[in-house]
Amino acid sequence: MAWKTLDQMDLDGKRVLTRVDINVPVENGRVTDATRIERIAPTVKDILSKGGMPILLAHFGRPKGEVVPEMSLEPLVPALEDAFGTRVVFAADCRGSAAEAAVGALQPGEVLLLENTRFHPGEEKNDAGLAKEMAALGDVYCNDAFSAAHRAHASTEALARELPACAGRLMEAELSALEKALGDPERPVCAVVGGAKVSTKLDLLSNLVERVDTLVIGGGMANTFLAAQGLDVGKSLCEHDMAETAREIAKKAADTGCEILLPRDVVVARKFEAGAEHEIVKAEDCPSDAMILDAGPDSVAHVQDVLDRSRTLIWNGPLGAFEIAPFDAATNAAAAHAAELSKAGKIVSVAGGGDTVAALNKAGAADHFTYVSTAGGAFLEWMEGKTLPGVAALG
Repeated sequence: MAWKTLDQMDLDGKRVLTRVDINVPVENGRVTDATRIERIAPTVKDILSKGGMPILLAHFGRPKGEVVPEMSLEPLVPALEDAFGTRVVFAADCRGSAAEAAVGALQPGEVLLLENTRFHPGEEKNDAGLAKEMAALGDVYCNDAFSAAHRAHASTEALARELPACAGRLMEAELSALEKALGDPERPVCAVVGGAKVSTKLDLLSNLVERVDTLVIGGGMANTFLAAQGLDVGKSLCEHDMAETAREIAKKAADTGCEILLPRDVVVARKFEAGAEHEIVKAEDCPSDAMILDAGPDSVAHVQDVLDRSRTLIWNGPLGAFEIAPFDAATNAAAAHAAELSKAGKIVSVAGGGDTVAALNKAGAADHFTYVSTAGGAFLEWMEGKTLPGVAALG
């Protein structure tokens, strides 16, 4: 690993500028889901235990470089105190005299929360001047916001170059999981990629067919690949204009030795609604007036067989219209099987991006996956083989 962790830093008596993602939902001034706050607690507690003073840098919403009172981080203080078990002090700016005074008054055992970094236009412009002003507040930089690492912003990229830098515990866990999944994985490697459109996952598919042994394609994307093979997909969600691209990806997979798995049988219906009348047909027998809304049981059995033979699994997206029963059956069954294999130590499973977390939670499988990323865009860009500025800056 080219980056340092908290274990390699001397934090005793040091001011530790800690970039976190606490962009949490707030209603009537109260945090309604503290998951992201809870996930940074190990980093904050470690810094405190090592004698350091955590100074939190974070964004909230999209104020676009202006001070928007409704996007202040101050209402998050009670939820932060609950998660950390210590006093959290708030400063009305992330630079300048207000921040300097708050840092100077910080007592051992306390945590300081600086105001929304995006209140300054220099944040999203990765302004070196703003980074230097923030750097003046600390001795060490710790990035624990993998979910913001795909953006070259002042608090994620430029600031990392101003101070001795390391990854926080959440960032460390995320990078370690991704390294196991794509960097140096145990083989065979299987990737499950679902979702509505091929056009939104071109880079991901192109990168994966060079890196994995089997690629399972589900959801609306599978319809596009089936149509590219000349099959009638009826009124299904399908990007017919992406047929040639689908054929190019299939050819690339054949050239690299990656097997692509498409549905063998499908669940079709005339209406997309809960409990709609439906039937199971072979993929080549979709009625012209019906929609493909899920993979069938034969397809699921085939996926489960591949999972049984795999040692590493990357999962991104559902296999069908998982939001509505009965079109969640394939996703639920395949996810449950992957979870059982993970629980038994037979496979390393890493999942993330978009609807993935919701689908795995709905299937009751998320808790048993080796690692489930909530990073969204950053997770996808890593899987696409792209360099993440916030990670590269830690090197």
